[in-house]
Amino acid sequence: MKPRYSHLTLASVCAVFLLAACAEKPARTTSSSTSTTVTSAPSGKTTSTTRSTTKTTKSTTAPAAKLPENTGIPACDDYLSSYIACHQAANIYAPDQIEGRYEMMRNSLLRDSIDPDIRPQLGARCMSLSNQLKQALHGKSCNASPATTSSVPVK
Repeated sequence: MKPRYSHLTLASVCAVFLLAACAEKPARTTSSSTSTTVTSAPSGKTTSTTRSTTKTTKSTTAPAAKLPENTGIPACDDYLSSYIACHQAANIYAPDQIEGRYEMMRNSLLRDSIDPDIRPQLGARCMSLSNQLKQALHGKSCNASPATTSSVPVK
């Protein structure tokens, strides 16, 4: 006795069931789904396969929280106050990039200063940034001095 359906048809039907089982999972940020339709003639000799692919991209942006004027951590506030002058003196970035990089660093430190999980480590992070900047100056002076060890908050 001859099998009524070919192996290709059987494999296609299995693929459809697998895809149907996966269809109930939640969409990821970027996902693609493939659907396969199999049509078989009564004689089992003619098969038609249709495939379609859909890509879905989700993007969510949370509204920006109101940032404070300063971090409230002396080492970070000192670092930010000396950032532009010292980076200009150290010639680390092109002059037209310093202001933009300052804004990114400032926003990052201000955001972290209001996060209760990150805030306790922020003084040490700013001291590290200050020390790196001091090394990059190679003894040069800038109008504002980077943070010193005396500006680390005491708990």
